[in-house]
Amino acid sequence: QVQLAESGGGLVQAGGSLRLSCAASGNIFRINAMGWYRATPGKQRELVATITSGGMVNYVDSAKGRFTISRDNAKNAVYLQMNSLKPEDTAVYYCHANLKVVAATRYDADYWGKGTLVTVSS
Repeated sequence: QVQLAESGGGLVQAGGSLRLSCAASGNIFRINAMGWYRATPGKQRELVATITSGGMVNYVDSAKGRFTISRDNAKNAVYLQMNSLKPEDTAVYYCHANLKVVAATRYDADYWGKGTLVTVSS
């Protein structure tokens, strides 16, 4: 079993910063990629930022220049530093991992955290 533990959400005023953290634990052989997605009642879940084990990153356009995703492979962790937050960033943020599971047959699988709420007020 693999679990993702998220933290860092909260309430912040516009222009402020938050840092989201996510750590994967369990029978992990290799993490292929980790990232963050967000969802609001009026929108489908969208990609915010991802990072591969090789260090390649991808951001949603609205996050470029404000958000930074980073990783700590030794800790199976991913972080999202969010600066200059805007009210439109308000959403539930979900950690995601695609990894290879230690098992009789090693296989790739996707795991999701339960989500952490980020609220940005004006």
